[in-house]
Amino acid sequence: MEELKKTIGRLQTDVSQALSRVGFEKLYSEGENLKQTMQKSDFWQDNKKAQQVSKREADLSRRLKPWEDLRSSVKELADMAALDDPSMVDELKQQVEALQGHLDELGKQLRFQGPYDDHDVFLSIYAGAGGTDAQDWAQMLLRMYSRWAEKQGLKVATIDQSAGEEAGLKSVTLEISGGPFLYGRLSGEHGVHRLVRLSPFNADNLRQTSFAKVEVLPAIDKPDELDIAEKDLKVDTFRAGGHGGQSVNTTDSAVRVTHLPTGLSVAIQNERSQLQNKETAINVLRSRLAALLVEQHAQDLQGIKGPSQSAEWGNQIRNYVLHPYKQIKDLRSAYETSDPVTVLDGDLDPLIAAYLEQAPAVGA
Repeated sequence: MEELKKTIGRLQTDVSQALSRVGFEKLYSEGENLKQTMQKSDFWQDNKKAQQVSKREADLSRRLKPWEDLRSSVKELADMAALDDPSMVDELKQQVEALQGHLDELGKQLRFQGPYDDHDVFLSIYAGAGGTDAQDWAQMLLRMYSRWAEKQGLKVATIDQSAGEEAGLKSVTLEISGGPFLYGRLSGEHGVHRLVRLSPFNADNLRQTSFAKVEVLPAIDKPDELDIAEKDLKVDTFRAGGHGGQSVNTTDSAVRVTHLPTGLSVAIQNERSQLQNKETAINVLRSRLAALLVEQHAQDLQGIKGPSQSAEWGNQIRNYVLHPYKQIKDLRSAYETSDPVTVLDGDLDPLIAAYLEQAPAVGA
């Protein structure tokens, strides 16, 4: 029993250290303050701010509850061991093993120490080289990420979408929300994805190589997280156009916002309201700038440059081969599988886990 008590003591220490690294007490205090704010009678007078507060409180609650439950369970285990009941040894050992496994699983969150790892994401897909096949490939990737999010119980909203001329998509932007560390988990999907298959759009059914670029950004909708000077923004409006002459807006509701110092621009035409499109475009632009800050290790917006051309088609991070053999291989983690159908149906977790295992932790 004494050895078992020592094991439980070490487990308590490990849990305590993990809670410290997670910043549990600070986040818990923030959550309690948000709950008090939400109980005020005038809370919903500013609807937009109220929604942001409610979302933050829900995110914190979802993130901290597993840790709170683990701490409580380990304390109960220590109290039971203190009874010195020999008949409980086997049961206590089983509980120690189960809680250790739970700690190991939760401990994977400790790798997410980046400034935006706990944010929701904007995920964009752009068809690249390959013509209609590439646009169809963009559509396939949209389905893959949507199915992954569905299996994770996440919320997916289409922010903007541009249909291809014959099939597929030229581009699409999604907002994925409702889960822990989404940017931390999905950031490794950022890059060029290459598809090799027999083309369904080629009369001779020849093998075709297509490319699509996936862009993953931390969703930043609060200006105080990254302030952009008004003088650095150029806002243009234009008439939104629909595919095939349908859903064409008769007003100049589409908006393009350009960040003049970097040349980055975002165009949104999904909503009929020009104000909504402008707000969304600025949020996506803010998210792109935040990602560049991290990527270029800059301290502020004055120290960053626009994205380089090295991220153009051909610098793929992952190959999806459907012919002459079946294989998906990630070129960074070297993870590969001969079951591309399952991956394209949204089973991305093994690929994500393999990338995170080999990626250097922030601050490590």
